[in-house]
Amino acid sequence: MSDRGSARASDVTVIDRQRAARISPVRVEAFVEFALARLRLRGAQVAVLLVGERSMRTLNRRWRGLDRTTDVLSFSQREGEGAGLHPEVLGDVVICVPVARRQAAAAGHCLAAELDRLAAHGLLHLAGYEHEGDPARARAMRRREDAIIRGWRG
Repeated sequence: MSDRGSARASDVTVIDRQRAARISPVRVEAFVEFALARLRLRGAQVAVLLVGERSMRTLNRRWRGLDRTTDVLSFSQREGEGAGLHPEVLGDVVICVPVARRQAAAAGHCLAAELDRLAAHGLLHLAGYEHEGDPARARAMRRREDAIIRGWRG
């Protein structure tokens, strides 16, 4: 039985706060549920927020001290103060749609494929994967990201 056909056991909320592109929240939700199942995180609660560049820049400046936009940010609820109070709450993934659109064009694929990649990347961060400053960990994270995406398309 494939993960796509199994009952949905995760709680995924998609909030679209951007105007750069029409995006199907149902499709994003389905991909995130699939990715959570592949990560063995069924039952997790995740919010995905789709934003424009101004909002992403504000979040990146506030939480990372970087005054620029970025493609994806993850906010884990399993770290810091209060971690563990609600283990089912994984966290939030914020995706900047205009940046995703430019990256999709540069890579030669559609926006939906880039949103999948960014969602998978953000979810991997929420699951504890890191890549900054460690090439081996970056390769391992990228392999896992690719495996999730291949499974979704396969």
